[in-house]
Amino acid sequence: MKRLGVMAALPQELGDLLTQMRASGDVQTVTLGQREYHVGAVRGANVVATLARVGKVAAATTASALIHAFEADAIVFTGVAGGVHADVRVGDIVVADSLMQHDLDASPLFPRYEVPLLNRSRFDADRALSAALANAAQAFIAEEGQALAARFSIDKPRVHRGLIVSGDQFIASAGSVNALRDALPNALAVEMEGAALAQVCYEYGVPCAVVRTISDTADAEAPASFAEFLIAIASTYSSGMLARFFKA
Repeated sequence: MKRLGVMAALPQELGDLLTQMRASGDVQTVTLGQREYHVGAVRGANVVATLARVGKVAAATTASALIHAFEADAIVFTGVAGGVHADVRVGDIVVADSLMQHDLDASPLFPRYEVPLLNRSRFDADRALSAALANAAQAFIAEEGQALAARFSIDKPRVHRGLIVSGDQFIASAGSVNALRDALPNALAVEMEGAALAQVCYEYGVPCAVVRTISDTADAEAPASFAEFLIAIASTYSSGMLARFFKA
Protein backbone atom coordinates (compact mmCIF):
# COMPACT_ATOMS: atom_id res chain seq x y z
CA MET A 1 0.00 0.00 0.00
CA LYS A 2 1.12 3.59 -0.61
CA ARG A 3 -0.37 5.14 2.52
CA LEU A 4 -2.22 3.64 5.49
CA GLY A 5 -4.85 5.64 7.32
CA VAL A 6 -5.08 4.95 11.06
CA MET A 7 -8.22 6.14 12.85
CA ALA A 8 -9.43 6.19 16.44
CA ALA A 9 -12.31 7.96 18.12
CA LEU A 10 -10.51 9.19 21.25
CA PRO A 11 -6.87 10.16 21.95
CA GLN A 12 -6.14 7.19 24.24
CA GLU A 13 -7.16 4.80 21.47
CA LEU A 14 -4.28 5.89 19.23
CA GLY A 15 -1.80 4.92 21.94
CA ASP A 16 1.70 6.21 21.28
CA LEU A 17 1.38 6.13 17.47
CA LEU A 18 2.10 9.84 17.07
CA THR A 19 5.21 9.46 19.23
CA GLN A 20 6.36 6.59 17.02
CA MET A 21 5.75 8.69 13.92
CA ARG A 22 7.75 11.62 15.28
CA ALA A 23 10.59 9.25 16.20
CA SER A 24 10.63 8.01 12.60
CA GLY A 25 10.94 11.46 11.03
CA ASP A 26 9.06 14.65 10.28
CA VAL A 27 5.31 14.69 10.84
CA GLN A 28 3.13 17.17 8.97
CA THR A 29 -0.14 18.10 10.65
CA VAL A 30 -2.98 19.21 8.39
CA THR A 31 -6.26 20.62 9.71
CA LEU A 32 -9.30 19.73 7.63
CA GLY A 33 -12.95 19.67 8.65
CA GLN A 34 -12.06 20.50 12.28
CA ARG A 35 -9.81 17.45 12.51
CA GLU A 36 -6.05 17.16 12.58
CA TYR A 37 -4.45 14.66 10.21
CA HIS A 38 -0.86 13.70 11.04
CA VAL A 39 1.12 12.62 8.00
CA GLY A 40 4.40 10.77 8.47
CA ALA A 41 5.87 7.29 8.67
CA VAL A 42 6.31 4.37 11.07
CA ARG A 43 8.99 1.76 10.39
CA GLY A 44 9.08 2.69 6.73
CA ALA A 45 5.29 2.63 6.26
CA ASN A 46 3.63 5.86 5.12
CA VAL A 47 0.89 6.71 7.61
CA VAL A 48 -1.75 9.36 8.17
CA ALA A 49 -3.22 9.18 11.68
CA THR A 50 -6.26 11.03 12.96
CA LEU A 51 -9.01 11.15 15.55
CA ALA A 52 -12.39 10.60 13.94
CA ARG A 53 -14.25 11.52 17.13
CA VAL A 54 -17.32 9.55 18.21
CA GLY A 55 -20.17 8.22 16.10
CA LYS A 56 -20.95 6.94 12.63
CA VAL A 57 -21.15 10.31 10.87
CA ALA A 58 -17.82 11.35 12.35
CA ALA A 59 -16.24 8.08 11.22
CA ALA A 60 -17.66 8.33 7.70
CA THR A 61 -16.54 11.95 7.31
CA THR A 62 -13.03 11.11 8.45
CA ALA A 63 -12.76 8.02 6.28
CA SER A 64 -13.82 10.00 3.22
CA ALA A 65 -11.19 12.66 3.94
CA LEU A 66 -8.49 10.01 4.40
CA ILE A 67 -9.35 8.52 1.02
CA HIS A 68 -9.83 11.68 -1.04
CA ALA A 69 -7.67 14.34 0.60
CA PHE A 70 -4.81 12.15 1.86
CA GLU A 71 -4.93 9.31 -0.69
CA ALA A 72 -5.02 6.54 1.90
CA ASP A 73 -5.38 3.26 0.06
CA ALA A 74 -6.17 1.26 3.22
CA ILE A 75 -7.59 2.23 6.63
CA VAL A 76 -7.30 0.66 10.09
CA PHE A 77 -9.50 1.64 13.03
CA THR A 78 -8.29 0.94 16.57
CA GLY A 79 -10.19 1.52 19.78
CA VAL A 80 -12.34 0.07 22.52
CA ALA A 81 -15.79 -1.54 22.47
CA GLY A 82 -18.38 -3.15 24.66
CA GLY A 83 -18.52 -6.92 24.82
CA VAL A 84 -21.77 -8.46 23.58
CA HIS A 85 -21.15 -12.20 23.21
CA ALA A 86 -20.99 -14.24 26.41
CA ASP A 87 -17.50 -15.53 25.48
CA VAL A 88 -16.05 -12.01 25.23
CA ARG A 89 -14.59 -10.56 28.43
CA VAL A 90 -13.14 -7.23 29.52
CA GLY A 91 -9.54 -7.08 28.30
CA ASP A 92 -10.13 -9.34 25.30
CA ILE A 93 -9.43 -8.15 21.74
CA VAL A 94 -11.87 -8.47 18.84
CA VAL A 95 -10.76 -8.17 15.22
CA ALA A 96 -13.70 -7.70 12.86
CA ASP A 97 -14.37 -10.16 10.06
CA SER A 98 -17.50 -8.16 9.20
CA LEU A 99 -19.37 -5.12 10.46
CA MET A 100 -22.97 -3.89 10.43
CA GLN A 101 -25.15 -1.12 11.86
CA HIS A 102 -27.37 -2.47 14.61
CA ASP A 103 -29.50 0.69 14.71
CA LEU A 104 -30.28 0.90 10.96
CA ASP A 105 -33.91 0.14 10.18
CA ALA A 106 -35.52 1.46 6.98
CA SER A 107 -38.29 -1.15 7.07
CA PRO A 108 -40.75 -1.74 5.55
CA LEU A 109 -39.07 -0.14 2.53
CA PHE A 110 -35.94 -2.25 3.05
CA PRO A 111 -35.15 -5.18 5.33
CA ARG A 112 -34.00 -4.28 8.83
CA TYR A 113 -30.22 -3.57 8.97
CA GLU A 114 -29.92 -3.37 5.17
CA VAL A 115 -28.28 -0.20 3.84
CA PRO A 116 -30.78 1.23 1.35
CA LEU A 117 -29.75 0.82 -2.31
CA LEU A 118 -26.63 -1.18 -1.46
CA ASN A 119 -28.50 -4.48 -1.00
CA ARG A 120 -26.41 -5.51 1.98
CA SER A 121 -26.33 -5.17 5.75
CA ARG A 122 -22.84 -6.52 6.46
CA PHE A 123 -19.55 -5.22 5.16
CA ASP A 124 -16.50 -7.44 5.17
CA ALA A 125 -13.22 -6.29 6.62
CA ASP A 126 -10.17 -6.83 4.43
CA ARG A 127 -8.80 -10.33 5.03
CA ALA A 128 -5.11 -9.48 4.77
CA LEU A 129 -5.29 -6.38 6.96
CA SER A 130 -7.46 -8.19 9.51
CA ALA A 131 -5.09 -11.15 9.60
CA ALA A 132 -2.15 -8.81 10.20
CA LEU A 133 -4.03 -7.09 13.04
CA ALA A 134 -5.03 -10.43 14.55
CA ASN A 135 -1.43 -11.64 14.39
CA ALA A 136 -0.25 -8.44 16.06
CA ALA A 137 -2.91 -8.84 18.77
CA GLN A 138 -1.92 -12.48 19.33
CA ALA A 139 1.75 -11.52 19.63
CA PHE A 140 0.88 -8.73 22.06
CA ILE A 141 -1.17 -11.08 24.25
CA ALA A 142 1.43 -13.86 24.09
CA GLU A 143 4.18 -11.52 25.21
CA GLU A 144 2.30 -9.28 27.66
CA GLY A 145 -0.98 -11.03 28.48
CA GLN A 146 -0.01 -12.35 31.91
CA ALA A 147 1.43 -9.00 32.94
CA LEU A 148 -1.69 -7.21 31.72
CA ALA A 149 -3.94 -9.59 33.67
CA ALA A 150 -1.99 -9.01 36.86
CA ARG A 151 -1.59 -5.28 36.40
CA PHE A 152 -5.24 -4.54 35.60
CA SER A 153 -6.93 -7.35 37.57
CA ILE A 154 -8.53 -8.94 34.52
CA ASP A 155 -8.58 -12.49 33.17
CA LYS A 156 -5.78 -13.34 30.76
CA PRO A 157 -6.87 -11.69 27.50
CA ARG A 158 -7.89 -13.60 24.38
CA VAL A 159 -8.22 -12.63 20.72
CA HIS A 160 -11.52 -13.15 18.86
CA ARG A 161 -12.51 -12.83 15.20
CA GLY A 162 -16.06 -12.15 14.07
CA LEU A 163 -18.92 -9.66 13.77
CA ILE A 164 -18.69 -6.17 15.28
CA VAL A 165 -21.84 -4.04 15.31
CA SER A 166 -22.03 -0.24 15.38
CA GLY A 167 -24.67 2.30 16.34
CA ASP A 168 -25.09 5.88 17.45
CA GLN A 169 -25.76 4.99 21.06
CA PHE A 170 -23.68 3.94 24.03
CA ILE A 171 -25.03 0.54 25.11
CA ALA A 172 -25.19 0.66 28.90
CA SER A 173 -27.96 -1.55 30.26
CA ALA A 174 -28.65 -5.24 30.61
CA GLY A 175 -31.83 -4.80 28.62
CA SER A 176 -30.05 -3.17 25.70
CA VAL A 177 -27.22 -5.67 25.50
CA ASN A 178 -29.62 -8.60 25.83
CA ALA A 179 -31.70 -7.16 22.99
CA LEU A 180 -28.56 -7.05 20.84
CA ARG A 181 -27.75 -10.65 21.73
CA ASP A 182 -31.25 -11.77 20.81
CA ALA A 183 -31.34 -9.84 17.52
CA LEU A 184 -27.74 -10.52 16.46
CA PRO A 185 -26.52 -13.64 18.28
CA ASN A 186 -23.23 -13.70 16.34
CA ALA A 187 -22.22 -10.18 17.40
CA LEU A 188 -19.06 -10.17 19.50
CA ALA A 189 -18.75 -6.47 20.31
CA VAL A 190 -20.59 -3.17 19.98
CA GLU A 191 -19.17 0.28 19.28
CA MET A 192 -20.06 3.51 17.44
CA GLU A 193 -17.89 3.86 14.32
CA GLY A 194 -16.65 0.70 12.62
CA ALA A 195 -19.58 -0.14 10.34
CA ALA A 196 -19.65 3.41 8.97
CA LEU A 197 -15.96 3.14 8.09
CA ALA A 198 -16.60 -0.24 6.49
CA GLN A 199 -19.45 1.11 4.36
CA VAL A 200 -17.41 4.07 3.09
CA CYS A 201 -14.49 1.80 2.27
CA TYR A 202 -16.80 -0.65 0.49
CA GLU A 203 -18.27 2.12 -1.64
CA TYR A 204 -14.83 3.39 -2.66
CA GLY A 205 -13.10 0.03 -2.95
CA VAL A 206 -10.60 0.72 -0.16
CA PRO A 207 -9.52 -2.10 2.18
CA CYS A 208 -10.21 -1.57 5.88
CA ALA A 209 -9.88 -3.39 9.18
CA VAL A 210 -11.13 -2.77 12.72
CA VAL A 211 -9.60 -3.93 15.99
CA ARG A 212 -11.33 -3.34 19.32
CA THR A 213 -10.27 -3.94 22.91
CA ILE A 214 -13.18 -4.83 25.19
CA SER A 215 -13.54 -2.10 27.82
CA ASP A 216 -16.87 -3.15 29.34
CA THR A 217 -19.73 -5.60 28.90
CA ALA A 218 -22.27 -3.01 27.66
CA ASP A 219 -24.41 -3.32 30.80
CA ALA A 220 -25.25 -0.95 33.66
CA GLU A 221 -21.61 -0.94 34.76
CA ALA A 222 -20.45 0.14 31.32
CA PRO A 223 -20.07 3.92 31.91
CA ALA A 224 -17.74 3.45 34.88
CA SER A 225 -15.91 0.50 33.30
CA PHE A 226 -15.43 2.36 30.02
CA ALA A 227 -14.01 5.47 31.67
CA GLU A 228 -11.68 3.48 33.91
CA PHE A 229 -10.50 1.24 31.08
CA LEU A 230 -9.99 4.13 28.68
CA ILE A 231 -7.70 5.93 31.10
CA ALA A 232 -5.84 2.93 32.47
CA ILE A 233 -5.63 0.39 29.67
CA ALA A 234 -6.72 1.55 26.20
CA SER A 235 -3.45 3.27 25.33
CA THR A 236 -1.40 0.26 26.49
CA TYR A 237 -3.35 -2.09 24.23
CA SER A 238 -3.34 0.18 21.17
CA SER A 239 0.36 0.94 21.53
CA GLY A 240 1.26 -2.73 21.93
CA MET A 241 -0.83 -3.94 19.01
CA LEU A 242 0.14 -1.18 16.60
CA ALA A 243 3.84 -1.56 17.39
CA ARG A 244 3.65 -5.24 16.44
CA PHE A 245 1.43 -4.50 13.44
CA PHE A 246 4.02 -2.14 11.98
CA LYS A 247 6.83 -4.63 12.63
CA ALA A 248 5.17 -7.16 10.30
